[in-house]
Amino acid sequence: METKNIRIEKATTLKPKPDPSTLEFGTLFTDHMFILDYSEELGWHDGRIVPYGPLELDPAATSFHYGQTVFEGLKAYVTENNEVLLFRPDQNVARLNRSSERIRIPKLDVDYATQAIKELVSLERDWVPKGEGTSLYIRPFIIATEAYLGVSPSKNYKFMIILSPVGAYYKEGINPVKIAVEDKYVRAVTGGTGEAKTGGNYAASLAASEIVSERGFAQVLWLDGVEKKYIEEVGSMNIFFKINGEIVTPNLHGSILPGITRDSVIQMLEHWGTPVTERRISIQEVYDAAKNGSLEEAFGTGTAAVISPIGQLTWLDEDIIINNGETGPVAKKLYESLSDIQYGRTDDTFDWTVKVD
Repeated sequence: METKNIRIEKATTLKPKPDPSTLEFGTLFTDHMFILDYSEELGWHDGRIVPYGPLELDPAATSFHYGQTVFEGLKAYVTENNEVLLFRPDQNVARLNRSSERIRIPKLDVDYATQAIKELVSLERDWVPKGEGTSLYIRPFIIATEAYLGVSPSKNYKFMIILSPVGAYYKEGINPVKIAVEDKYVRAVTGGTGEAKTGGNYAASLAASEIVSERGFAQVLWLDGVEKKYIEEVGSMNIFFKINGEIVTPNLHGSILPGITRDSVIQMLEHWGTPVTERRISIQEVYDAAKNGSLEEAFGTGTAAVISPIGQLTWLDEDIIINNGETGPVAKKLYESLSDIQYGRTDDTFDWTVKVD
């Protein structure tokens, strides 16, 4: 069977669908996956959907040794009318290409890769959970597969897409989280790979994340890698502050991931007549704003949580309590408005959602 240059080989045995109320994140995978190969001779070729299963790779594959790999994350949502929607999938593919360019992986055709996401989700549409706040997580990624131990870009790659039904990020509604400001480790520096969604960035974050998790914090807030002074991003989210009525977020300068939810939030706030300032902001400025009462809200933005209110920042062992540890009105409105678009509960005036046939 072939659909728009994508071969489809259906699994002969299908897995039972899970109870949506039991879903966690990233532990269960659907029946099929997408694979596209690359060689210098043929370019990207042989796009196919096949039964989900292990890969066979040479032990010398360069992705194992030098981290030449990039990935993305987006979701599919089911509406009240049982339609399946994607949220800005072309932007994820475009960002995947920007990450690829940074570590010298050949670019994908954006339209073809977006089509591949749609085709795979369409085949697996029964896996999109219907429970409140649940979704089908989509993980596109590229790995270098050439068997070669020299430090140079691979000549062979695989682009793959796997799917995982996930539960609601907030089990009991949207709740503020506690974030620890990291003052020892750094994640990235301008000129490095911080703006690319590549595995090494996340490996570099694990030590700090584990340490703060043991202390009861949800995530780490990273400071710049040079002066350890300016705010960059949270472990898996971009960050926003409301200070004296102004919405501020760190500007993109090469070491911060350009989040798609971040971009959506900026567009939505400006549409509401609430300008957003993108600039350098120091942790000292946030601390001083908290002390003088002008720090009104803080929240993270990302695919997993959409909007994550921050009720407490801890810096140098001093707790900064934000909005009495409660969800602020801006974070609440953004969460509800974005979620309503993603689940098809309101008109998508931004033209962000893509229907899966």
